[in-house]
Amino acid sequence: MSKAEYDAFLAGCPSRQLLDRITDKWVALVLAALRSDGSHRFGADCAGDPRPRRYSELFRTLPGVSQKMLTQTLRALERDGLITRTVEPTVPVTVTYEMTDLGFSLHETIRGLKSWAEAHMDDVLANRAAYDTRVG
Repeated sequence: MSKAEYDAFLAGCPSRQLLDRITDKWVALVLAALRSDGSHRFGADCAGDPRPRRYSELFRTLPGVSQKMLTQTLRALERDGLITRTVEPTVPVTVTYEMTDLGFSLHETIRGLKSWAEAHMDDVLANRAAYDTRVG
């Protein structure tokens, strides 16, 4: 298919599968973690310089993710060309993950979504409470 033929509204279109992948919360958080200094300080916007991260470092940065889910997410991102996986023959073996240029271009979009969610969370919570009061 050429780019002009992709239509995510069509069930069988590969762009729909890609959209499904990149809207997964763990994908967004892994890409953010690869661009973060890891401090998680208030107001941090994951705008640091991209740098390689070890699996264990990513796992610690993403509380709530299981090892299985992190592994699946990293494999999917590598398959799609959004990150690279580098194995260094040390004892024990050192495996690092790093964003590719393609991943970096996606990260810029995800960073905007993350910022929007953080900036508008109070509004969303107020709307949820109002809805629950009306409906509940």
